Amino acid sequence: MLLERATVRAGGTTDVLIAGGRVAALGTAAATDPRAAGAERLDLAGYLLLPAAAEPHAHLDKALLARRAPNPRGDLDGAVTAIRAAYATMDEADLRSRATEALLTALSHGYTAVRSHADVGEGIGTRSVRVLTGLRERAAALLDLQVVALAATPVAGAAGRHNRRFLAEAIELGADVVGGAPALDPNPQAALRTLVAAADEAGLPLDLHLDETTDPDMLTLRTFAAEVARRGLHGRATASHCVSLGQQDPQTCREVSRALADAGIAVVTLPQTNLYLQGRDDPTRTPRGLTAVAELREAGVTVAGGGDNWRDPFNPLGRIDPFETASLLVAAAHLPVADAWDTVTAHARTALGLPPSVLVPGSPADLLAIRAADLDEAVAAASADRIVLRGGRVVARTRVTRDIVPALEEPLA
Repeated sequence: MLLERATVRAGGTTDVLIAGGRVAALGTAAATDPRAAGAERLDLAGYLLLPAAAEPHAHLDKALLARRAPNPRGDLDGAVTAIRAAYATMDEADLRSRATEALLTALSHGYTAVRSHADVGEGIGTRSVRVLTGLRERAAALLDLQVVALAATPVAGAAGRHNRRFLAEAIELGADVVGGAPALDPNPQAALRTLVAAADEAGLPLDLHLDETTDPDMLTLRTFAAEVARRGLHGRATASHCVSLGQQDPQTCREVSRALADAGIAVVTLPQTNLYLQGRDDPTRTPRGLTAVAELREAGVTVAGGGDNWRDPFNPLGRIDPFETASLLVAAAHLPVADAWDTVTAHARTALGLPPSVLVPGSPADLLAIRAADLDEAVAAASADRIVLRGGRVVARTRVTRDIVPALEEPLA
């Protein structure tokens, strides 16, 4: 395929030749390459061409449940209560239908990689993992789907034996990653060590919900960094949320950030859900539900941005859109637009252990074209007019038509 007249992030327009599912050549070299003669052509005049996005933290099993599982309290405890009450209604057909709808929405908005956590434990068993691993295989031509077995609590000690059994079953079913939420366990430190050990023994990556609170006294990241380093899991561990790190004094924050960097742990910040859930008990001087994004980046930690919950009891909002996450990180984390976009593309792929997708020869041709003049406009306006390519093949296209009626006889200005 030859992509013609595409606007690129650095400015100007270019042609891009794709062959064998990868970027083959750019500019004059693309147009004059012998393979371009018989290539399918796609005119991208007026479109900004970008690497496709990656979602590092979703919950497809919970997606689109907001109406059916309301959370009147609006906080984390209320959300956990609501989702557990909904388990009985979440059979495999229901899970498959909602997860498919959310995943196809993600694809149409520009995601070609998604990591989804799936609840595992008493009340839900392993049916979410069964559904999502099946969906992973059926959707493989469209996107990469990673399934995280999100172990229920308690998971440590004698009280956690049943949930550990479900976790082992989920791993046997083909879960890609071990997950859990130690803060919800009666013994968070023991739960953390149990989950790190489970990942190590299974030879799988690890992605834990950690310190999802504005309470500065909850800080398990130190233990996590030490356990990951001790077990040699460098580059295979992810810490999601990490909200309480943003409530520490500067010295503690820098110390923990350096420990995470040294241990090769990626951090996923989830602005929309954590801004929604946290800080409700403080009507004035309300703490932000964000991790210490700037300090982590300064320490050399890979910081990825994710959408987390898509219209469920944990977050009634969510457009399932990388541009929404990027814009929230501009507003709430004060990142420059370009850096915010990198959190949902390059850094998200790094957190998922995937090769980079960039506009250079040899890179995987997972690309996103959006109607925009530049990246600032793309993130600010988030036009729905998009074309998504996976391995150099168009897998989704949304066209937008705008009519203003009645037409104005004279210009407004």
